[in-house]
Amino acid sequence: MQHTDVVIVGGGLVGSTLANILMQQCPKLSIAVIEAHELQSYHPSFDDRCIALAADSVAYLQQHQLFDIAVDYASAIKHVQVSDRGHFGKTQIHHHDYQLDALGYVVEVRPWGQRLTHAAKEHSQLAWHCPSRVSDITLHADYNCVTLDCGTQLGAKLVVIADGAQSPTRSLVHIDFPTTQYEQHALIANVQVQGGHHHHAFERFTEHGPIALLPMSQNRYSLVWCDNPHKLHTMQQLSAAEFTAALQQEFGYRAGLFTQVGERSVYPLSFGQAQSLSSHRTVVIGNAAHAIHPIAGQGFNLGLRDIKELAQRIRYADAHSLGNYHFTQGYSRARLNDVRRVMQLTDSLVRLFSNGSRTLALGRSVGLSAMQLCSSLRQPLAKQLMGFN
Repeated sequence: MQHTDVVIVGGGLVGSTLANILMQQCPKLSIAVIEAHELQSYHPSFDDRCIALAADSVAYLQQHQLFDIAVDYASAIKHVQVSDRGHFGKTQIHHHDYQLDALGYVVEVRPWGQRLTHAAKEHSQLAWHCPSRVSDITLHADYNCVTLDCGTQLGAKLVVIADGAQSPTRSLVHIDFPTTQYEQHALIANVQVQGGHHHHAFERFTEHGPIALLPMSQNRYSLVWCDNPHKLHTMQQLSAAEFTAALQQEFGYRAGLFTQVGERSVYPLSFGQAQSLSSHRTVVIGNAAHAIHPIAGQGFNLGLRDIKELAQRIRYADAHSLGNYHFTQGYSRARLNDVRRVMQLTDSLVRLFSNGSRTLALGRSVGLSAMQLCSSLRQPLAKQLMGFN
C-alpha cells in the first residue's frame, strides 16, 4: 500500500483547482489525484460550456495565480440586465456602481481546464492515477484505504470526493445524493450578435425558463436557454438561420440581432444535495456535494468556496488532525449554511420566474422595477452575483 496525505477523486475543474492550491499552500503535502479519463483525451468536465466567475471567485483565483492562466479565454462582465419577458419590470447592475473593474468574468471551460491540469502536473509531490477509477474504500482509524480498479491501494489521511454530480464514489462511503429532476433542460451554444456584446450580460426570464447570455471571448455570447426538453431538442435540430430566428423571437432584441450560432448541446437540469458533506476521513465538494440550476450562475462559485474552506483547513492541520473526525465535521459545519442558502435561492428563483401566474408576474415586474429605481434594493442581487455574501 502506498501512503499519501490526501487523495482527490476527480481531476476535473474542482479537483484540479484544489490540487493546484494545495500544492502552493502546502508544498510538502503528498497528494494523489484519481481521474477516470486520460489527461490528453476528452474530459466531460472540460466541455464547450462556459462558467461565470463572480468577482470574489476571481480574486481568490488571482491569489493563487490560477486566473492568470484563464485570461486568454476570459471576458469581463461589466453590466447585467435582468428582465421578465412580456412584462414591464427590469433591473440593471453596472460595475462602476460598486467601484469594480468587472462584476465577474466568463471563462471557457475546456482550455482553462486543460491548463489547470497541466499546471497541477508540474508538482513533484502530486501523483496522477489515470485513467483509474475507485473500486473500493475501506475505513481504518488513522486512514482510508482507497483501492483502484487496477489493483493499486492508497492509504490516505483524507479522501476528497470531487468527481461530479454523478459521482460513483459517494456510495462507497455511504453518502446518499437525493435528486429532483426539473421539468427543464438547458441548451448551451455560442452565439454572435451584430455589433458585439460590449461586456453586457443578460438574464431574461420566461414562463418556461430563463435565458442567459454571457459575454465571452471573440465577441461571442455563451447562451444558456432553459426550457422543456422536447422544445430544446427541436431547437437543437434546426438550421443555424432557423435557430437564430427562433432565439430572436424568444429573447427579443435587447442584446441585438443574432447572426450566428455554434454547436448546440442539451443537458438535463436537476436539484440535488449530498445528505452529508463528510464521512469518516472523507469530505465531498463541488458538484459531487450539490447540483443546482444554472439560473444564477452560482455552480462553480459555490464549489470554489468549498475549495477555499477545505484548503484553509488542510493548510493549518497537523499530521494528527488532518482528516480526523473534528477536521471533517468542522468542514461540514462551515459549509452547510452557504450550500443550503444558495440551493434554496436558485430553486426559489426557478419556481418564481418559471411560472405563468399573472399574480406572480405582476409581483416580479414590480420587484424588478423597484430594484431599478432603488440602489439599496439592487445590492443583495449584486452582492450575490459578485460572490460577496
